[in-house]
Amino acid sequence: MLMQGFANLMWLLSLALIVFSGFALLDAAIRREDAYRAADKKTKPFWLIILGIAFVVNLLFPILSFLPIIGLIATIVYMVDVRPALRQITGGGGGRRGSSSDGPYGPYNGGR
Repeated sequence: MLMQGFANLMWLLSLALIVFSGFALLDAAIRREDAYRAADKKTKPFWLIILGIAFVVNLLFPILSFLPIIGLIATIVYMVDVRPALRQITGGGGGRRGSSSDGPYGPYNGGR
């Protein structure tokens, strides 16, 4: 019973890792190539190769082996360092500009 629960937990973690690395790979693929240079990050093909390898490794190897951990580190680096820089360059907030307190008709002023 305990081993089955542990196996289910590892399966869920592995699935989450696959989804996370797949999202990062897809995000890297849709970004413009010149944005990588403008943000002073590595090139787009570099990140596509690194994130593609991380995705394939997560598919093929169990989560407790060494390679998926390296892939997770590469994915985290992309998500916390490269992606925000690319979004800042391209203005990639989903087309939305302004403060987080802006409503559909302009800024929220607290009833003033």
